[in-house]
Amino acid sequence: MSSGVKKVIVVVVVVLVLFFLITQPTQSADLVHRVLGWLRDGAEAIVTFFKTLFS
Repeated sequence: MSSGVKKVIVVVVVVLVLFFLITQPTQSADLVHRVLGWLRDGAEAIVTFFKTLFS
């Protein structure tokens, strides 16, 4: 992809995220909490794997 296309895609994504944040702040916060929970669970699973591997 050319850099011009990448810039357009980035701008479109940023505009959509801002639109979602402004029009539906509660749902946006819920989504962020869910994503952070998934990331935390994934990190805990990786830590558990390595603890088990080296125990």
